[in-house]
Amino acid sequence: MRTGTDASTGGQQSVAVGDASASDPAAPLRQLAAADVFPALDTSRRGLAPTQAGQRLEQYGPNELPRTRRRAVWRDLAAQFTDLFAVVLLVASAITFLAYGLQEPREAGTLQLAVAILAVVVLNAAIGFAQEYSAERTAQALAAMVPHACRVLRGGERLEVPARDLVPGDVVVLEAGDAVSADCRVVEAHELAVDNAPLTGESNPVGRTAEPVAAGPALEARNCVFMGTDVVAGSGRAVVVATGASTEFGRIYRLAAAAPRQKTPLQNEVAVMARRVAGAALATGALMFAVRLPASESVLPSFVFALGVMVALVPEGLPATLSVSLAIGVRRMARRNALIKQLLAVEALGSTTVVCTDKTGTLTQAEMTVTRVWADGVTHDVTGVGYAPGGEVVDAAPVRELVRVAGLCCDARLVPPTGPGEHWRVLGDTTEGALLVVAAKAGLDLDAEAAATPRVTEFPFDSDRKLMTTVHRTATGHQAYIKGAPGELLTRCTAAERQGRQEPLAERDRAVVLAAGDVLASQGLRVLAVARREVDGPRPAQGEAESGLTLLGLVGMLDPPRPEVTDAVAACRRAGIRIVMVTGDHPLTGEAVARRVGLVRRPDPVVVTGARLDAMDDDDLDALLAEPSELLLCRVSPEHKMRVVTAFQRRGEVVAVTGDGANDAPALKHADIGVAMGAGGTDVAREAAAMVLLDDSFASIAAAVRLGRAVYQNIRKFLVYLFSHNIGELVPILAATFAGFPLVPISAVQILAIDLGSDVLPALALGAEPPEPDVMDRPPRSRRERLFSAAVMGRILFLGGIQAVCVTAVFFWHILASGIPFDDFTKDTPVYREAITMVQAGIVLSQFFNALAVRTDRQSILKVGLLSNPALLAAGGFGVALMAAISYLPPLQAVFGTAPLDAADWAVLAALGTLPLLADEIRKAWLRRRDARRKGAPR
Repeated sequence: MRTGTDASTGGQQSVAVGDASASDPAAPLRQLAAADVFPALDTSRRGLAPTQAGQRLEQYGPNELPRTRRRAVWRDLAAQFTDLFAVVLLVASAITFLAYGLQEPREAGTLQLAVAILAVVVLNAAIGFAQEYSAERTAQALAAMVPHACRVLRGGERLEVPARDLVPGDVVVLEAGDAVSADCRVVEAHELAVDNAPLTGESNPVGRTAEPVAAGPALEARNCVFMGTDVVAGSGRAVVVATGASTEFGRIYRLAAAAPRQKTPLQNEVAVMARRVAGAALATGALMFAVRLPASESVLPSFVFALGVMVALVPEGLPATLSVSLAIGVRRMARRNALIKQLLAVEALGSTTVVCTDKTGTLTQAEMTVTRVWADGVTHDVTGVGYAPGGEVVDAAPVRELVRVAGLCCDARLVPPTGPGEHWRVLGDTTEGALLVVAAKAGLDLDAEAAATPRVTEFPFDSDRKLMTTVHRTATGHQAYIKGAPGELLTRCTAAERQGRQEPLAERDRAVVLAAGDVLASQGLRVLAVARREVDGPRPAQGEAESGLTLLGLVGMLDPPRPEVTDAVAACRRAGIRIVMVTGDHPLTGEAVARRVGLVRRPDPVVVTGARLDAMDDDDLDALLAEPSELLLCRVSPEHKMRVVTAFQRRGEVVAVTGDGANDAPALKHADIGVAMGAGGTDVAREAAAMVLLDDSFASIAAAVRLGRAVYQNIRKFLVYLFSHNIGELVPILAATFAGFPLVPISAVQILAIDLGSDVLPALALGAEPPEPDVMDRPPRSRRERLFSAAVMGRILFLGGIQAVCVTAVFFWHILASGIPFDDFTKDTPVYREAITMVQAGIVLSQFFNALAVRTDRQSILKVGLLSNPALLAAGGFGVALMAAISYLPPLQAVFGTAPLDAADWAVLAALGTLPLLADEIRKAWLRRRDARRKGAPR
């Protein structure tokens, strides 16, 4: 036996046979007879000796997937200082410290400015780090999918050991309801069937055998079981051939880990904005330095002045405001059962244009449910979904015997919830679970029925007969109960039950039964036929028990859509979001579910299989995705999903991918935003995704899209709010420079006080505005649409221009009214101190009213309510109170160079401060009238 370790994956990898490769260690074993598997793996039917198991555990390492290495906390914190705004401010602070050191004599104001700029950077970094650390670490509490314990034979003794202690060569005992803990070669199978949905997306049970199979893909090998799948029927034993990262589960994990994480649209937008704003700030500062230098006695004062101009243009509070606003979106989504692992994923979801969704467990409940029962030419509807016995069979009396026979011919059992938050579940085959539930809905007590007609023998289901038979003792003798595929069972029937009477089954009758089965199948239902017959004695031959049968009827079942999905799909359609089903399931099943939830409404959807995708080149795929058709992609692999996501992204789409299985993980990570299932999803999928749905409901996606769109709208609101006052800060400085005034109308320290003390809290309150009512009736935002669109820039200039004119006029009115020549002003001149205080107070007061103005784009603030955002009013009040403290408290006067204002000053400033709100109300009214004229509606 050869062994090896794949260090690149960070986990242990086992290669257990001759020329077996690390990518598929079980390949040679699949072609061996069961008896030859044991020596090939240096084990026996009694399993490994405990000492051998210990040695192999030390050799191969634990049976667990390698955890993605997370950056150290200090690296996450350091990353906050690499934001372009932070870099610009850090450089400005360093230069200001240097200027202070070179000054003779040294001015305390220069040191205060340097410290203030540095404090701003540290504060922003602390807020951003706290929010991102909290959001991204929350998901670590999700439970892993891989089971924690399993049953093995060691030294001939049956033991339960932790799943992480499994090693190659262990003999695993498998029974219905078990989760498979490693990749294994089956060596003993008794009607063994597994659910491979976490790996393949196919939810139907798949039979397993111990016989050799021909070479082929690993997941198609019927003599192997794989980590992360479940045993749904039968029993058996298997020998572990691969553990940890070398399993098929681990292969997909590595594929997902290798997929690059895409930048969100907001990341790209903010990066562009930061570069432009930083460039403008540096250029303007350089210009001001050049203008002031000739009139200055030395270089340093002009340089410090230029830094003040630059600081005025940099929105210092933006990084913190952006982080906290996104965090508010995270908390809101968490209340709607959507856990956001990365802050920027909030906005990315809001700009989604395409959702690629899996079927099983995402659109459906991953629970088989009987929805139709056919007997004697009549179809009976069944209400209720899932394994909870709530619901009923419509007109149950004629089919009660049918569902009784079907329920007794089952090995599965229903498990009721044992605690709050738990649900009914099935232990065993999900199809049999559906039959047990429909019997309860028909008013039957199967436990009582089983006691009255106990089972005495059975002939288990196998894929050749496609039947299962149980023999029961009755009051009059013995009866065989049979269920199976309609085509197979119907050939064994010679009679049918009609209105309680047994009548011969003619060829015409067979055609009617087959047609009824086709009707059910065309609805995407899985169809079973049910029959019975009298037998002689408790141990009839199988041939006798399964011939000469009396047909009772047909049962149609499906994995039902989640009840809330239809409305969620409709909401996404109204929002202009294209939904594409991308599943590993059968095309007919996929189309049937798609029609039930509203994904398909036309008679001719485009259904493309994985095989057809393989035959397409990129141009063909691009052409397919460009068609405005209803598209279903079925029988696809993880590689197909990634290719489809990439193709959509080439077309400029913002792609969200939903899924719950390990097979979804690569596409989840590669998408603009991956959405995994929290309750029923795999650990691999949750690790790869940017968002986890705690309730596994597609409806939560529609709610998250709505909240994500609101986040983007709110970001634009506080950008208008923040940048408009920057104009109010810059214009007075420029005006003073060109007017020849020797001092600045507002200092850099005052600007920082406005940006962080008076503006951040109102901006955060704007970021908490609820979604507008029509947010889901608008098309998705285009990738080409800039955060700073023409409309946004126009509004910034409009509101900022009004502020700038007002505060500039106030400053020069106060200076000129004093009659003091410009050259006689110093920083300690009382009139100058009063003037710069009025400029600062004027900006603070106008920002209070500006915040009310930007709450809406078209609607009047009176319609939404002046008091409808109390947090905004409180934040604005805090800013005014802080300004009053800066004006009146001597310690703060010394820091900011301010002076006390009288009541008349405040009255003038308050009156001017309302102008942005009044002007914007006029603008909104004009826009509403213009829109009304365009629509031909009355004003």
